[in-house]
Amino acid sequence: MLERSGDQKWIALGHPSYVWRFGQDRRLALIQRYIPLEDRWILDVGCGIGTYVRKFRQFSSHVFGIDVDGDRVAEASGTLPNLQVAESEHLPFPDASFDAVVLNEVIEHVTDDAGTIAECVRVLRPGGRVVIFAPNRLYLFETHGIYVGNRYVFRLIPFVNWLPDILRNRFAPHVRAYTAGGIRRLFNDTPARIVHHGYVYPGFDNIVARRPRLGKVLRSIFYFFESTPMQCFGLSHFLIAERLPDQPGA
Repeated sequence: MLERSGDQKWIALGHPSYVWRFGQDRRLALIQRYIPLEDRWILDVGCGIGTYVRKFRQFSSHVFGIDVDGDRVAEASGTLPNLQVAESEHLPFPDASFDAVVLNEVIEHVTDDAGTIAECVRVLRPGGRVVIFAPNRLYLFETHGIYVGNRYVFRLIPFVNWLPDILRNRFAPHVRAYTAGGIRRLFNDTPARIVHHGYVYPGFDNIVARRPRLGKVLRSIFYFFESTPMQCFGLSHFLIAERLPDQPGA
């Protein structure tokens, strides 16, 4: 991950989760379906201001976080332990340190996504699992804003992610969005196997706050889609991969 300053850092690194709301509760519940968190050693890669670290600490005292943004780490460290500034491609931990590594809407921002995944698998214990939430190329909107020429426009833009790479990358050179094959390929040549690959739709928290009935209807419809083939149009991939046992003599 590369550190940047000013507006360019804000654009390139995105926003961490500042407020814990329904959407975060839902993601936490999804993680718990596949990973027991009690007393586990957990690493949050791209921890931002520590929102998920704080929540994970309700289950375990062995929670660590890294982020490339020193300002966010400094803010979070005022109330949370075990946080440090580090690049995801060079995690400052020994092999087999963690039971779970979480990347919540982070992999799309790093400099080397395959290198980041290799590092996450390296620091997992055999049987440990990595969790990824990452932008889905088939979702209708690009949620990170786009560039129109040299001007950055931050709003929900439809259909950008459906464009061919050569065009999509002109509008959104600052962030990746993944096809199903693309995100699965990040685990090629790693000692890990994918144990779950699904999709999640948004939390619709802002809509619920303004128009509760509409928000509840949207949740009912789109969360039903998550159990149908329509899940492939969800906001984010939800992928779990497991570190394989070490081979004898390796």
